[in-house]
Amino acid sequence: MPLSPEQKAEIESARAQSSQTRRPTVPGLEEILYEALPVLDHGFVRVVDYMGDDAAVVQAARVSYGKGTRRVSEDAGLINYLMRHRHTTPFEMCEIKYHVKLPIFVARQWIRHRTANVNEYSARYSILDNEFYLPSAENLGVQSSSNRQGRGDALTGAEAKRVMELLKEDSEQTYAHYEEMLNEGPDGQPRDPGRQGLARELARMNLTLNFYTQWYWKTDLHNLLHFLSLRADPHAQFEIRVYADVMLDTLKRWVPITYEAFCQYRMGGFHLSAKGLDAVKRLLAGEKVDQKSSGLSAREWREMMDALGREP
Repeated sequence: MPLSPEQKAEIESARAQSSQTRRPTVPGLEEILYEALPVLDHGFVRVVDYMGDDAAVVQAARVSYGKGTRRVSEDAGLINYLMRHRHTTPFEMCEIKYHVKLPIFVARQWIRHRTANVNEYSARYSILDNEFYLPSAENLGVQSSSNRQGRGDALTGAEAKRVMELLKEDSEQTYAHYEEMLNEGPDGQPRDPGRQGLARELARMNLTLNFYTQWYWKTDLHNLLHFLSLRADPHAQFEIRVYADVMLDTLKRWVPITYEAFCQYRMGGFHLSAKGLDAVKRLLAGEKVDQKSSGLSAREWREMMDALGREP
């Protein structure tokens, strides 16, 4: 994740500044504020601003004027209750803003979460850097035979080598063509004074989806938890899951009580349908139940058995 000297200086300058405030601050998150946390080969996640903490969630739930004299254990009990019963509005009182650098194909997947404020780097206005994502060998998976939107075992040998060659060659060639179409040097002057360059908004269209973009992404705590519940899940695509994993660590630093409740009831829990609950009750009663007699689909039955640690 190479940062330019200018970017490093800007981050260090921001981290060196300190402001007096009456607003609650969180020491654990302040430690990494503005810092670029590396993801993939050229990407990063930075926390650039936040509002609220665990106490703000509790305050909103109790509609109280301040922290009061209640113990942390009581706050934890209330947050656990809110998480367990999906009372979401108190979590909406906290907000966080990230600066994220990510491959375009990851961004297109990410943007489907339409519950955030987003401002993306404009390739109509600026020229994209020559930075593209190349997966490591262990992440070159074949198409899964059981999941149309997932990958299976890793490619090996000559096949893996050829795929890496194609990815690298295509990326390098499309960027070279991008520069040729722009006909624009670092100083903004034409590389070839004898011809005109194509508009930036058109020249960008041949770039491959593994090129990097950047955006500021601001969301509330409730919607962040929803994002993480889907994207930090083992079934999520690797390239977005690694971003979610880094963001999980920022969540732990920011709202540790909410983080523990989230891990307990959302990430570590399992939701049962009415038919699923009935099947579990019958199993507990000693009744022999299989997928057909449960009334569940084969996939739902398999997922439930996996969660219960039983053979399908």
